[in-house]
Amino acid sequence: MTSPNYPPKPRPGDRVAVVSPSAGLPAIFPHVYELGLRRLREEFGLEPVEYPTTRVMGADPRDRARDLTAAFADPTVTAVLATIGGDDLVTVTPHLDDAVLRANPKPYFGYSDNTNVLNHLHRLGIVAYHGGSVLVHLGRSGRPHPLTFDSLRAALFTSGWYDLTPAPEWGDQPGDWQDRALLAVEPVMFPGTGWTWQGPRRVVEGRTWGGNLEILHWLLAADRVAPVAELAGFVFLVETSEELPSATEVYRILRNFGERGLLATFPAALVGRAKAWDFGRPLSPAEKATYAEEQRAAVTRAFAEYAPDAVLVFDVDFGHTDPQLIVPYGGEIRVDAVERRISVRY
Repeated sequence: MTSPNYPPKPRPGDRVAVVSPSAGLPAIFPHVYELGLRRLREEFGLEPVEYPTTRVMGADPRDRARDLTAAFADPTVTAVLATIGGDDLVTVTPHLDDAVLRANPKPYFGYSDNTNVLNHLHRLGIVAYHGGSVLVHLGRSGRPHPLTFDSLRAALFTSGWYDLTPAPEWGDQPGDWQDRALLAVEPVMFPGTGWTWQGPRRVVEGRTWGGNLEILHWLLAADRVAPVAELAGFVFLVETSEELPSATEVYRILRNFGERGLLATFPAALVGRAKAWDFGRPLSPAEKATYAEEQRAAVTRAFAEYAPDAVLVFDVDFGHTDPQLIVPYGGEIRVDAVERRISVRY
């Protein structure tokens, strides 16, 4: 396993790129986007730099790739943040200029559909960061979540080890962005339940790879995932989206990973808290609990069949969660099943 290549970190006062390589939702929800930009300036002291497609819905994939490449090429920009995810970044990454990205490595923050970019940078040898949406988390209604901002601040500005901690409260029911008045209303939150650990009590140290499960499946279909041998020993990051895939689908996707030989190479996996609510499927608390339990059982089944000795940690607050912890992608991690601690190196 090669040593991770961490790009230099920004400092307060720096210019950072804000891009929409996936969905250009700042065009539809400018009030949420502007709130995120204001907090980026006021809370982090960073100056956002927009690109031609940042506020454009349905921009040509080649134009989005050109903007993302330009963000890496600009010597005055020290980090790159995605505004949000979407569903078609798989059509954008083939148009990136890899020579420019390799020559100008920068911290990239994104999740969900941005798994495409995180994986692409990983294959170029660049450590990136899973999390940090300008709209969803910087533009969170009510107030910023302190756990999210503490993690994001550490990931942006520091390079040492950082302990992830279970959230004392969590939510997955954001306010309706179409109602501007709801920007002042705190989202619905539930009491924290901690992490659930399974598998042997041992310490796993390595690097991270993975992301959103649905996007990873698309990447496998498009043959854009590194060979199994190159991912051996990595800690698997996996979480699901607002599309609420069924437990059967989750199991089948992971079974495909197992048949490819991937699961057996992972000594540990962090499983994000299952998002179990969406505007199109507003599940009740009881239904949400059932959904999460069935998904946990599906993941457990797949690993029992293909990687029975892996350490599994469920309900970690990364991915489609509130709060959202930032996890380095391709960076170093320590999963301590003895002391029940997770530490990442930013």
